[in-house]
Amino acid sequence: MNHNNLILLFSVIFFLSCTSLETNELDSSFTISQNNSISKRVDSIFELMTLKEKIGQLNQYSVGEEMTGPNQNNDYSKQRYNQLINGSVGSVLNLLGAENTRLVQQQVIENSRLKIPLIFAYDVIHGYKTMFPIPLAESCSWDLKLMEKTAKTSAAEAAASGIQWTFAPMIDVSRDARWGRVMEGAGEDPYLGAQVAAARIKGFQGESLSDSLSIAACAKHFAAYGFVESGKDYNTVNIGQNTLMNVVMPPFKMAAKNNVATFMNAFNDIDGIPATANIFLLKEILREQWNYQGVVVSDWGSIGEMVNHRYSKDLKQAAHQAIIAGCDIDMESQAYIKHLNDLVVQYPIIENEINKAVKRILTLKFKLGLFDDPYCYSSETREKKLVGSPAHLDLALEAALKSIVLLKNENQLLPLKKDQKIALIGPLANDSDAPLGNWRAHASSNSAINLLDGMRTVFESNITFAKGCELSIGNNNFFEELKINNSDYSGFKQAVDLASKSEIVVMALGEPAYMSGEGRSRSNIDLPGLQLELLKEVYKVNKNIVLILMNGRPLTIPWEYKNIPAIVEAWHCGSRSGDAIAQILIGDYNPSGKLTMSFPRNVGQVPIYYNKKTTGRPSSGPNQVFYVHHSDVDNDPLFPFGYGLSYTQFQYSEMKISSNEIHMKDTLKVKIKVQNIGDFPGEEIVQLYITDEFASITPPEIELKGFQKISLAVGETKQLEFNITKEDLSFYNKQNIFIAEPGNFKVGVGTNSRVLDVMAFNLVQ
Repeated sequence: MNHNNLILLFSVIFFLSCTSLETNELDSSFTISQNNSISKRVDSIFELMTLKEKIGQLNQYSVGEEMTGPNQNNDYSKQRYNQLINGSVGSVLNLLGAENTRLVQQQVIENSRLKIPLIFAYDVIHGYKTMFPIPLAESCSWDLKLMEKTAKTSAAEAAASGIQWTFAPMIDVSRDARWGRVMEGAGEDPYLGAQVAAARIKGFQGESLSDSLSIAACAKHFAAYGFVESGKDYNTVNIGQNTLMNVVMPPFKMAAKNNVATFMNAFNDIDGIPATANIFLLKEILREQWNYQGVVVSDWGSIGEMVNHRYSKDLKQAAHQAIIAGCDIDMESQAYIKHLNDLVVQYPIIENEINKAVKRILTLKFKLGLFDDPYCYSSETREKKLVGSPAHLDLALEAALKSIVLLKNENQLLPLKKDQKIALIGPLANDSDAPLGNWRAHASSNSAINLLDGMRTVFESNITFAKGCELSIGNNNFFEELKINNSDYSGFKQAVDLASKSEIVVMALGEPAYMSGEGRSRSNIDLPGLQLELLKEVYKVNKNIVLILMNGRPLTIPWEYKNIPAIVEAWHCGSRSGDAIAQILIGDYNPSGKLTMSFPRNVGQVPIYYNKKTTGRPSSGPNQVFYVHHSDVDNDPLFPFGYGLSYTQFQYSEMKISSNEIHMKDTLKVKIKVQNIGDFPGEEIVQLYITDEFASITPPEIELKGFQKISLAVGETKQLEFNITKEDLSFYNKQNIFIAEPGNFKVGVGTNSRVLDVMAFNLVQ
């Protein structure tokens, strides 16, 4: 059979296999045998492809609704439309909706030579239409099943709208709250970050990528993006290999182990090499050490940005460097589509890298079921049924409740009572947009339940409201720099008067949605604008204040902590935020969240994190000068990693370990009893930490190695058991080998990283 006949046969088979538009059921007489492996199916298509068509699969663009037909309104959109229909684009991002994605897919299938379907991608970070808490907030629930469930629900909404690929989860470990993108991750700890990564990947991808309600996940940003200098987005990174391997890499290694479909390059450089062209990262670690077989995509324009890094002299060289390093897809740089063909002529060996990349992309498309039914994700029926459904909004409420952290509750001011006269004050109290947070995908602006409405539902007629001040001036959106109000005090008097006539004041303060997230780094991370001044004026007339913080990062709140009796960290908690906060205020739900990022006392402490190393000059007691410290602030954070209060109290007792000495092959069992000795039923997150007393590289003071979330009725006691294995005691040494070394260890169990019961044991060869 000649080449043209092969093409014709494949096209007929493929066209007939695409006739079922609403289901995955295909006519068996025209279905490629399910006994054939995906690799054989990939090879059957690959052998028919020209070099131009191969390069097209490596090209990704952002497109809009103008691509749903041939009537483009400018040369730019016409050019992109023509590239779509001639097979020069392999995937697109930012086109939404079952109808739109179907129309564009149809254009590709009906007009391109080989009818290779597109992948439609979108940033589904913490929800699609239904907004769940921002990832940093949700990580404070320490509830892995919940995170898997919210990711699964987000995937279902997105998939029903034609999306097959999300650029999430972001699994960058970060220790610097100035960096706006901390809102997208799981905080400062590599162990917890790895567990969250696994949960969210499983949620997005489900049991099989061929399920039309699952979507491909993306582990980003590979690597060390959370360590940008001074917390400035897109900045350079200066990081040692020990920190890179032992702090940054564990969540990415876990992602590869859990078969995440894709990885995304980071914007930053590491040791002078941009991540997008970093052979050490992409080939030596990802491909060789971890045996990762999935797709690697650049971040938006990151191939072209290597010219700005002054690492590439021009876009052509950038394309060369990126493809050689193993970056499969070029997002928006147009480097591959413009230059790879010429580069193959100049350097024929590059075609080998292109071939490998194309096969990985085709493999992903097969796994997603797109060759069996390119329209299976574009179901308007499923879209209407699933997107923003009541069940999803109920899950958003559950997630918000579990993500909120009680930071302070002096004299048990909380929970409040229905018959108290309550003043609700603050610029975020009636804000229905801020709780959605940044990266809100397809959520409608101002669609969240705000705190005022939530409290009116719970407290009925005993709520009075005054805004006090405006927080931002003008538009508050993704594409514009925020302008903060620093001069309009006109609302102060009404707020103060209201506070003076009330028993309790609830103050809703924090950051607008777009003060954190990409490009939203801050040099000061206190309450912006006039909010602290407003709080101080209210405090003068009524000291019974509950401070509700709504924000996307840890804030510096030293005055607030010293003076305000009750503080609730409510984050940007999504579509049902106001309902969740109100239920916690009234005591219908006992707060259980625990911080996954330390709160600094002031910005001068940043970066600050619990798993720091002991230096050669640790503190040796009071009245010392020559040790590691700031002379004007305590070394400890205001609130440490793992911290969070409850309306009840938990008592830890009878800690036991199975042996004082274990061998490499053994498992150490750690047992402890936890009792609810307070007056409310509640949930406790029991945390286990390890200290390596001596190692061939300087070890952290303590490291999280396990946790369990339990529910306890009043008076109830539970005994918990943890297992510690060789892997929990291992680390990457200076030769980059993951090993456990014999020696002395301590194991601590407690309610946060600073309050632990501790026992010692030895690891022997």
